[in-house]
Amino acid sequence: MSACICGSVAFDTIMEFDGRFGDHILPDKVHILNVSFLVPAMKREFGGCAGNIAYALKQLGGDPRIVAAVGNDSPVYLERLRGLGISTEAIRVVPETYTAQAFITTDDGNNQITAFHPGAMMQSHLASVSAAGAVKIGIIAPDGKDGMLVHARQMRDAGIPFIFDPGQALPIFSGPELLDLVSMADWLAVNDYEGQLVAEKTGKPLAELSLNLRAVIVTRGEHGVELIQNGKVRSVHAMRASDVVDPTGCGDAFRGGLLFGLIQGMSLEESVQIGAVMGALKIAHPGGQNYRTSWDEVRALIATHYPVT
Repeated sequence: MSACICGSVAFDTIMEFDGRFGDHILPDKVHILNVSFLVPAMKREFGGCAGNIAYALKQLGGDPRIVAAVGNDSPVYLERLRGLGISTEAIRVVPETYTAQAFITTDDGNNQITAFHPGAMMQSHLASVSAAGAVKIGIIAPDGKDGMLVHARQMRDAGIPFIFDPGQALPIFSGPELLDLVSMADWLAVNDYEGQLVAEKTGKPLAELSLNLRAVIVTRGEHGVELIQNGKVRSVHAMRASDVVDPTGCGDAFRGGLLFGLIQGMSLEESVQIGAVMGALKIAHPGGQNYRTSWDEVRALIATHYPVT
């Protein structure tokens, strides 16, 4: 059963600075800031919310269909997706643009300086949900603003139930725009900080928003997940990770697991448990797409960490 994954496809270039930024920035000279950092270690990762979610869903045996826009530097990413068995039919290549890219420099204190170039992502509205073919469920993940609005309307008009996952795109929407997107969705998925921001921008508590949704799903890292249905809150505890290496893409891995459970007709709680296990497996690996698992492994971990009572 297929899922429509709308969101960003991006390259992440990660550089490591052997030192601390603070030692090279003079406080009384910030008005004429001009610094250069030698970064002896650098790696390029495949990323973007849609790419990461699709990767997670595919690990479990799902059939993700990515709806996104990429640039003329995308062949290596598209080839990787096809090699994983992930459809690229609904990915639009926009000539004379670059694929979205994040350039992240991290120092010895885990401080980061990040530059993000949206590139083709800002043209994601040119990609169409209909190109994904017959799908059972969808997700609107962080992307270009026009793309998120257009794809939400396309899913609603096609009768595709979907998760609205505003994530880091939250600041680009007004309160009324967020309410419009929530009104089209079936589920709202946020972390605890994003949930507070949604409530502040819309003027409505998450419990109130849940009255017109199947559920609001709030991830809280190691503190688990809150499920809000019909204004009532219940919790699912987190699975303890074997190691904490890199949180990049953990939320996306969770969403891939959540989608898999919902596609299979599992309960919301069971689907969230799958997501929690996927997040715990991902955090033990660097980057958003360097972990490997299977539905058999995840099912065994669920049986251990979430015994039936």
